[in-house]
This record gives sequence, C-alpha cells and structure tokens, in this order.
Amino acid sequence: MKRYETIVIIDPDLSKEAETPIFERLNDLIPQYKGFLIETDDWGTKKLAYDIKKKNRGHYVRLDFCGDGALVQEMERFFRIDDKVMKFMTVLLDEDVDLDVIKSDLAEKAAAAEQAAAEKADEAVETEAPTENNEPIEAKKEE
Repeated sequence: MKRYETIVIIDPDLSKEAETPIFERLNDLIPQYKGFLIETDDWGTKKLAYDIKKKNRGHYVRLDFCGDGALVQEMERFFRIDDKVMKFMTVLLDEDVDLDVIKSDLAEKAAAAEQAAAEKADEAVETEAPTENNEPIEAKKEE
C-alpha cells in the first residue's frame, strides 16, 4: 500500500454546509477502494499566488491517506467533475507503508493527546479562581 498526500483548493465563497458533501464523498470513497484516511488538515482560506477561476483566495485542505493508484484516480476524477474544487494536487509520500504501524502511531498520538488534556484539566481544577478582593477564601470565612 502507498501513502499519498492531496492538497485541495476549494471555492472560498462556499459555506461549511456546501463544503460538507465533498468531504463526505471522500470519506465514503477511501474505504470503498480499501484505503485508509490518516489525517484531514484544514488550512483555512488563504490568498492564492495567482487567480484561479477569477478568484484570488482559496480554502486549502490537506488529505493524508493510504491506498493504491485506483483510489487516487477516482479521487482526482471526482475533483475534476466537482465545480466547487478549484485545484488539487496529489503527491506520493511513501512507496511501501505498513498500515498497522500507521494505525498504532495514530493510537499513540490520540492517547498522548487525551493524557495531555486530562493533565491540563487537573491543573485547571487545582488552581483556585481569584476572589474579587484578591484575598484568600479562608480569610473571608474568618471575618
């Protein structure tokens, strides 16, 4: 299995509701072709180097996925058909990847992110909110 990265530039004038069908179609397409979506990275709206379809801005999205040539061909066919997609480019990142290693790496990252979030929540609970007069809470009780 090969690892690919696709950068897609979408019409920036579209609402989030209008962009959703594009990504729903991709999320359905990748498993259909026995692929695996590793990451979807939304870069947001940026200024283009040159006008595309008379627009000087575009909404960038990066897709990192594993699959084969048939999946890439079908994705690019879908991008060519859809008028909402202004430009796209697919790049081969790795010729031969082990999907189990990638899945375990993703699981480790998710576990580390959960642990960091839990630690941050514990720190937030431990710190006391300042009172109006910046006096300790115990001092107010004594008065």
